[in-house]
Amino acid sequence: MPRLKLTLPADPDFQCALAVRVTDLNYGAHLGNQALLGLLHEARMQFLQVLGFDELGTDERPGLIQSDALIAFRSEAFLGDLLTIQLTAADFERTNFDLYYEVRTNDRLIAQAKTNLAFFDYRMRKTAAIPETFLAALALQRVKNEKVREQ
Repeated sequence: MPRLKLTLPADPDFQCALAVRVTDLNYGAHLGNQALLGLLHEARMQFLQVLGFDELGTDERPGLIQSDALIAFRSEAFLGDLLTIQLTAADFERTNFDLYYEVRTNDRLIAQAKTNLAFFDYRMRKTAAIPETFLAALALQRVKNEKVREQ
């Protein structure tokens, strides 16, 4: 069976750094797959916070729910490694979008991942349209990122 291949969008929308903790290690003494998914979740929460959103939503706007996740490991990460995680939102549809992740330490690619996130009204228990305020906040973030890249 061929390896999973992801093509990530060129310009990330957000970047953060997270360290590999002892609780992130598996029996092979390297970053475990379930722990990486947790680190991606943390990076996603930080990204959403920058945009003024969260996964639970409010009475005025829907939250988010993860529909699926793909992870392609490229190399190992170890205790104390500082991971740089870049996130890029793409592939927008009416209620959902894909969030791409690239995970590196120093100049080494650790993993690539993609999650599909749907806007979700937790009170009604159903998907909801992507809020215009989310798209506007993302557009503003991209303008800020472009200005930083130009410097």
